[in-house]
Amino acid sequence: MRAVWYDEFGASPEVREVPDPTPGPDDAVIQVAATGVCRSDWHAWQGHDPDVALPHVGGHELAGTVAAVGASVRRWRVGQRVTVPFVCACGTCAECAAGNQQVCRHQSQPGFTHWGSFADLVRIEHADVNLVALPDSLALAVGACLGCRFGTAFRAVLRQGRVTGGDWVAVHGCGGAGLSAVMIAVAAGARVVAVDVSPAALALARELGAVATVDAARDAVTEEDVAREDVAREGVVGEDVAAAVREATEGGPDVSLDCLGIRETCTASILGLRRRGRHVQVGLMPLGPAGIPMDRVIAYELEILGSHGLPAHDYPAMLALIEAGQVRPERLVGRRIDLAGIPSALAAMGSGAPQTPGITVAQLLP
Repeated sequence: MRAVWYDEFGASPEVREVPDPTPGPDDAVIQVAATGVCRSDWHAWQGHDPDVALPHVGGHELAGTVAAVGASVRRWRVGQRVTVPFVCACGTCAECAAGNQQVCRHQSQPGFTHWGSFADLVRIEHADVNLVALPDSLALAVGACLGCRFGTAFRAVLRQGRVTGGDWVAVHGCGGAGLSAVMIAVAAGARVVAVDVSPAALALARELGAVATVDAARDAVTEEDVAREDVAREGVVGEDVAAAVREATEGGPDVSLDCLGIRETCTASILGLRRRGRHVQVGLMPLGPAGIPMDRVIAYELEILGSHGLPAHDYPAMLALIEAGQVRPERLVGRRIDLAGIPSALAAMGSGAPQTPGITVAQLLP
């Protein structure tokens, strides 16, 4: 099969022919129709994840059809359209028994613990636990968004953040996960303030229903932006971003999400909250940030919550929202590439160059 392969962290990946995967007794092999290109894949490529062994094939956000199943697989057959959570659970540990497969003790993750979906085929462990059927009405390129960013945002907003109608919600970082969070929070009836350094990302957040935006890069604010009523105030980092969010949300959001994962966004998210608010950390922070304002956490009795994917058994609730038209993840697909475009898409994530808003999807099959 074709795969985007690298044998050194940070070295240029290349498309090459590698052996096809074969399923173990409990596994399935998926013919990849589409795969997202996510910042977590960039972290893996840069060597930030201790589970990644070289040589490696990344990719963890996928949709396709079942190509083969192991002898013990009972629920799936060749040809079915599927996606999969990026956290693949064992199905038998204490966390799995409690319904918390997203924190399974023995989890595997395609693109991290083993070769992933930047390839024609990918092996998924414990298929009966982890595969999720996709409705025929959902394009596979859109289904690829559900494995990580949209699914993660669904859990972060509705399960961990416990967002309900009328809440104020701040979303720091409007990449794929952040824009998904904006869309899902708006669908839940929340009033959303979006924070980013990209005017294009903030414009899309507004289109998705954000009632206000904060530009977190002083140099990125134009005179036109400052004049617009939907920009809370000209953006700066840290305390000033938090102050802008508090101003836009009548004293601070009930829930704030850091969907990027750097010190500035985490700190601004916490400092912007109203008393007894909830901060949800979505963006990956491999080493953890220094200087988190724990004094504010204590003084305001804030909740600090992590959010790690979405278990397969909770996908039907998310898919029901999609089929009802309450959320439209197809609006988040910002750029479509092919397999050969993945190396340059990864490289661009670390370049500091402006990115196309939304989720980049590599489409391998029509």
